[in-house]
Amino acid sequence: MRVIGIDLSGPSNHKDTVLTVFEKQGSQLKFVKWISNVGDQVILNEILAQSQSGEVVVGIDAPLSYEDGGGDRQGDRELRKFIVGLGMKPGSIMPPTLNRMVYLTLRGIKLSREIENLNTPYPVSIVEVHPGAVMGSRLSKNEFEFVLNYKQVLSSRMFIWEWLNQQELIGLPVLVEEPSHWIDACAAALGAWHWKDPALKPSWLYKALPPLHPYDYCC
Repeated sequence: MRVIGIDLSGPSNHKDTVLTVFEKQGSQLKFVKWISNVGDQVILNEILAQSQSGEVVVGIDAPLSYEDGGGDRQGDRELRKFIVGLGMKPGSIMPPTLNRMVYLTLRGIKLSREIENLNTPYPVSIVEVHPGAVMGSRLSKNEFEFVLNYKQVLSSRMFIWEWLNQQELIGLPVLVEEPSHWIDACAAALGAWHWKDPALKPSWLYKALPPLHPYDYCC
């Protein structure tokens, strides 16, 4: 099984989109590659290429649906309650139709449907993932501050990077002074793996409600 984590940005901001690829080996995920500054066709090509070797699981950090009429989806409300209970800020969960979110939502919806239309030899499954909640729900209380400021503070990113290595994500390259998108893409893969692997389970899960909300939402 290959697990792909994608930290998606808006359609005109390829430079902040990062894709990571891992291969499941026993009870671990082995790092294979990552790609930054990627457009939709590059993402589709990579998923198609990885599907030649077996099943692919794709975790995407972006809304993959929106609420008819606007505002929060029920999953957004439930996840916000969950992360606030952990001690995280509610503002990290934003309605998909919020002005600053709409282009990301558009790209997420378009890309997920294009992935479904790929002619792959092995199955490809898709889940919406919130990387911050993936990390916040697994860090200990005395480590929690790092997830609150890793986007702004290099030392926190370095700590989170080491922590990811302890979560059975093996072979990660040395993190230099990179933006947080690399971490979010790896955390998206971690969440997708825990969602898909029958031996594991996500920290939080909101099941798909098709046809309007066709994908599970997890952390």
